[in-house]
Amino acid sequence: MHSFNDLNINKSWTLFLDRDGVINKRLMDDYVKNINEFEFLPDVPEAIAKLTKIFGKIFVVTNQRGIARELMTVEDLLLINDFMLKKIREAGGRIDKVYFCPHDRHENCGCRKPAPGMAYQAQEEFPCIDFSRSIMVGDTQSDIDFGQNAGMFTVHITPEDIRGIRADSLADFTKMITG
Repeated sequence: MHSFNDLNINKSWTLFLDRDGVINKRLMDDYVKNINEFEFLPDVPEAIAKLTKIFGKIFVVTNQRGIARELMTVEDLLLINDFMLKKIREAGGRIDKVYFCPHDRHENCGCRKPAPGMAYQAQEEFPCIDFSRSIMVGDTQSDIDFGQNAGMFTVHITPEDIRGIRADSLADFTKMITG
């Protein structure tokens, strides 16, 4: 693949996004536990608005280990998600659904990335999803492995020079897609 233009991305495609480190600022050695700790990365709501015009479905898939560690509740996460979705809608964007794994690393749940459980859950609810016409954008190797485990194209948000497709940010990825 030379560029995303070679893929003919259109409304039949699905975009999966990690949350922390892609949509919002990742808190190192901590978790976003409330709305006050949630900070969008630069130009993300606007980037998602542009991506909304291209992709048929857009999902967020996020590991939320802070729930298993009892540092936050599912209700806390839902409030954060509602805030994020509201701001994205206000910018003209759309997220079709947020999937999250509340389990800890040692639990054999099948939904914690890099396991592809959240992708399969999305496909069960939205049968139009074709993983060969899907892109996973994430900032960790776990995100990239998740996408590859489900048969998706992957984009690594990282400043490092790595093998594979990388972008500096979600806004940078959006420029790659929109040309």
